[in-house]
Amino acid sequence: MQSLEAVSRTCPYCGEPVELVVDCTAGNQQYFEDCSVCCKPMMVELDVEGTEPVISLKDENEV
Repeated sequence: MQSLEAVSRTCPYCGEPVELVVDCTAGNQQYFEDCSVCCKPMMVELDVEGTEPVISLKDENEV
């Protein structure tokens, strides 16, 4: 697992693919990042407990 990984996920608002760069060495994380397409705030959840990081995006109303 690299420290910084570029991943592609789908925006929970507009449904467009967005590219994220996540730091897998900083442990589990939750933070907000604006969609690069529609500019709405997405909550990024990063879980690095397993062998591969799990990255999910949620809209701010799911928090």
